Amino acid sequence: KTTESFRKKFNPLANVEGVAPAEDEQCADDDDSCAAFDADRMSRAFSLAGDTTFKKVMCANRGEIAVRVFRAATELGSRTVAVFSPPDRLQPHRFKADESYCVGENTDMTPVDCYLAYNDIVDIAKVHGVEAIHPGYGFLSERADFARKCKEEGIAFVGPEAETLELMGDKTRARNVAIECNIPVIPGTDDAVSTVEEAEEFVEKFGLPIILKAAMGGGGRGMRVVMEREDLAPLFSRATSEAKTAFGDGRVFIERFITSPRHIEVQILADSYGNVVHLHERDCSVQRRHQKVVEMAPAMGLPESTRQAVFNDAIKLCKHINYKNAGTVEFLVDRDGTHYFIEVNPRVQVEHTVTEEVTGIDIVQSQLRIAAGASLADLGISCQDDVKVRGVALQTRITTEDPSMNFQPNIGRLEVYRVPGGMGVRIDSAMSAGTTISPHYDSLLTKLTVHAATFKDAVQKSYRCLCEFRVRGVKTNIPFLQNVLVCREFLDSTIDTNYVDNTPQLFNLPMGLDRASRLLDYLGESVVNGTNHPGAVGLPPAKIKPVIPKVPKDAKIGGWRKILLDEGPEAFAKAVRAHKGLLLTDTTWRDAHQSLLATRMRTQDMAKIAPYSSYALQNMFSIEMWGGATFDVSMRFLHECPWERLDQLRALVPNVPFQMLLRGTNAVGYTTYPDNVVKAFVKEAHTRGIDIFRVFDSLNYVENMRFGIEAVREAGGVVEAAVCYTGDLSDPTKTKYDLDYYLDLAQELVDCGIHILAIKDMAGLLKPQAATLLVSSLRAKFPDLPIHVHTHDTAGVGVAAMLAAANAGADVVDCASDSMAGLTSQPSMGALLVSAQDTPLATGLDLRTILPLNVYWEQVRDLYRPFECSLRAGTSDVYMHEMPGGQY
Repeated sequence: KTTESFRKKFNPLANVEGVAPAEDEQCADDDDSCAAFDADRMSRAFSLAGDTTFKKVMCANRGEIAVRVFRAATELGSRTVAVFSPPDRLQPHRFKADESYCVGENTDMTPVDCYLAYNDIVDIAKVHGVEAIHPGYGFLSERADFARKCKEEGIAFVGPEAETLELMGDKTRARNVAIECNIPVIPGTDDAVSTVEEAEEFVEKFGLPIILKAAMGGGGRGMRVVMEREDLAPLFSRATSEAKTAFGDGRVFIERFITSPRHIEVQILADSYGNVVHLHERDCSVQRRHQKVVEMAPAMGLPESTRQAVFNDAIKLCKHINYKNAGTVEFLVDRDGTHYFIEVNPRVQVEHTVTEEVTGIDIVQSQLRIAAGASLADLGISCQDDVKVRGVALQTRITTEDPSMNFQPNIGRLEVYRVPGGMGVRIDSAMSAGTTISPHYDSLLTKLTVHAATFKDAVQKSYRCLCEFRVRGVKTNIPFLQNVLVCREFLDSTIDTNYVDNTPQLFNLPMGLDRASRLLDYLGESVVNGTNHPGAVGLPPAKIKPVIPKVPKDAKIGGWRKILLDEGPEAFAKAVRAHKGLLLTDTTWRDAHQSLLATRMRTQDMAKIAPYSSYALQNMFSIEMWGGATFDVSMRFLHECPWERLDQLRALVPNVPFQMLLRGTNAVGYTTYPDNVVKAFVKEAHTRGIDIFRVFDSLNYVENMRFGIEAVREAGGVVEAAVCYTGDLSDPTKTKYDLDYYLDLAQELVDCGIHILAIKDMAGLLKPQAATLLVSSLRAKFPDLPIHVHTHDTAGVGVAAMLAAANAGADVVDCASDSMAGLTSQPSMGALLVSAQDTPLATGLDLRTILPLNVYWEQVRDLYRPFECSLRAGTSDVYMHEMPGGQY
């Protein structure tokens, strides 16, 4: 409870003479009702009490229309009452009323049935002194039995009489009334039909296309268009079933279907004294599956003769049936301006807002006051001329539907809900951040209505507002609505009811990234529960900013890639073979962090050091930076695009050849892909910057490799085919993988047309003496073929093995920056460099130049401590289990 001083400070009526609160009067804390202060005091302050208002009004509905009624009633000085189903117990509409009561609690009612249980609703109204019930739209709004029940219990029904609801609710009877008034109608059945045989008889007489309409309801439910004879039976079944579910009556009536009409409707107000006026027309032609999407008032480009004709016919019909309260008379208008009556909606419409904006007449308040006995003159409408139209209003219905999935309803929790504002902007909604979108009800989220001087201004204002909306947690149709507003047919006012179906460009929808919400979710989760990345089992990341070395201003940068680009793969291979000295491949950007850090290295950490790497490693044979597990981890864990990584790093390192690992027909995946996919992938990879493709198969299956080799050659890349090493050539007792096995395998690969032969020691099993034997034998058999050796330093003999291979005739060996080397990674770059220095194997690299790389990678590695390999030192048990380095 709040204090009296607080009430006086924030209650605008607290100091109004004659309306001071009673001494025992209390105000609920955090009151979110539309009547933030007592309605009686409001009535006394503004002289609202009288014979044409009710003391207490209930809305037998939910969502935005319930809130709309509560606001209108509160402004008239009435207290408000909401009803809600058990699933709606936290929905905002119940908190916008002064009182709210649950319907269907502890019963087997469905969530929809709760709002159709009019006996229970009327009982609640009686118990709590409700004088009038507004039905809203949908649910009970067109139920004559509900209106009759209210009358029997002495409660005013805010709408037409029960007899009018019965008459107009039955589409066939309404059509007959129109005929009595000499109003044009579309050829159709005289009575509602309930069997497909009756529908077939109509088709035999009048032909196709036809439209099936629910006899006792509207809003697009129970409505189907039949274009082909074979579709009649299934569509009839769907229409009747949907009508039965929505309105409790499965009968339909049938009309000839008019192609490409406009949907024009006239808003009516009628009092209990025989006075009827129209509030001008609305254009509701933008529809999807017969449900309105965008509405406007007035209708643009409608011939004046047609406009006056629909006005006259609407009033004639309503006077003929002694209509009372608000309603809508709907017409179809064909291309030559001829209009046809289709139905009367005896209730407030979803789109009533546009009429309110252009006429300045509050339709819902008018409903309440007419139900309380007011005449049109009491409302300030003495004659038709008192209703003026000013400007143009446009309404867009924002729904929680996914346009890219055929408008499939989307449910969930509204994580973010921010709405636009400004002059001429109206929001009708019952939503707020945190609200749960239910699967049980209509998907309408918000109605956006704008008012401006011209149609163009209204469209621009509406588009601006749609751009301002921020809705997160559920998908909406906002991108679709934006496309509608900028489509030429819409702007030219040449649309009809088939506009959406015939305009496929409306479904060219931009993909929202929702980066802010996702980032906030991630940060919140991390702050509350700590980081929880898959594979993050080590220490937290270090709080450090790695130092990025600078390239000297006078640095001259060259590299092996120029030879490759200028002369091609064959010439490149010959140049490598003719080179005096040992060439190195740096695996820091790929296999090193795959082995040590679960491939979690982000592109940004490579990009920062890329310019300096281009300078310091310019004499390198290659940088391995792609392929293998890169694709899987980039997309599944890092949420990065590997293609963007390649593009970015290639631009920063244009001079050193890039190398990747290609799994033959598996490409960079873990399954076999179609030939055309692999070829297209390899071609694209080469075009984007991959120069050397190390093609391998872990089982040395040549047929798998052969296709990969062919794909690389066709793309113009350097083919480096790998012999996967296992066993131990230096142990004469191990005979399964002997020297002849590897020599024969190498011959098969050479016969495939490779440029370079690789020895891929995935587990780090290649001992120095075995390296000497294998490489020297391969060199003797293939004297002109470059040999490239890859190993892992798991046992700690990697440097010795690579030096042995180099002395035996290998041209290139793999290594990694010192701070990313050793253990399950590759041998140390610095160790190989200094070991080969001042010998025929000199690498051409400068130790002082590469040391800043080591410092950088040492600092970066600390950022990835959660993903560190658990191995703390070299282990010789690898010779027993032979586990590949990347598997630790």
